[in-house]
Amino acid sequence: MPLLGWIILFTAFGGIASAAFAGVFLLVPEQLGARIMPHFISFATGALLGAALLALLPEAMAGVGPAGAHGIGIALVLGLGIFFVIEKLVLWRHATSHNHDHNGKHESHHDHDHHRDHASGVLVLVGDSIHNALDGVLIAAAFLTNVPLGVVTTFAVAAHEIPHRVGDFAILVNAGLSRVRALVLNLATGLASVVGGIIAYFGLQRAMGALPYALAVAAAGFLYIAVAGLIPGLHRRADPRTSLGQVILIALGVGIIAWAQSLAHE
Repeated sequence: MPLLGWIILFTAFGGIASAAFAGVFLLVPEQLGARIMPHFISFATGALLGAALLALLPEAMAGVGPAGAHGIGIALVLGLGIFFVIEKLVLWRHATSHNHDHNGKHESHHDHDHHRDHASGVLVLVGDSIHNALDGVLIAAAFLTNVPLGVVTTFAVAAHEIPHRVGDFAILVNAGLSRVRALVLNLATGLASVVGGIIAYFGLQRAMGALPYALAVAAAGFLYIAVAGLIPGLHRRADPRTSLGQVILIALGVGIIAWAQSLAHE
């Protein structure tokens, strides 16, 4: 299969299939889903850490050699800063929308809640489209390095996208959309991943020297999501039994990535 075909296939899997799986996940009883989701987040945390530190960063370093290590470090720091700013912008936009609705003097309490929920739904769709396009760029950068790295990166993307998509689905339903329409729109935002992957394929092919630095930025994104987005939620429960389960599932996520990498280099 041509490399572009691999990128289209796996960006579609990372963006669309994860949304479809999230929709299926919502069919399980609510109590069971509430018990399963924290375990899935622990596993996703390990997969992201493993993909960043055992796959993407080593490939980035190999691409530039020892002399380019400083540049990879700079790309990593810049990547962390970029993802921090992106998250800040999303939070700021959400807070601005909330305050605007709150200050509406002629709205009833019901209207205020309705507009706020609608704004949250729109923000989710816009934010997901941007996020998925970026995921597509990261997957394409990995595939341009080698196909096994692309597969590992897609796996890590899908692992963290599924719990994220479940939450987004709930927000869209709360915004007044039917479950079917919310699922369709959630799936549609996944197309942005394919678009991002195609753009990155043509853009990075013309600047292959930038590829190791793109991998470093991808690693930064995975690290930021794991450390700033997922791990704080895991700390909400600190009892020994839950903590042990989290450590085991994080280690399992890291271990699967390490195993996949070892197969790729045999």
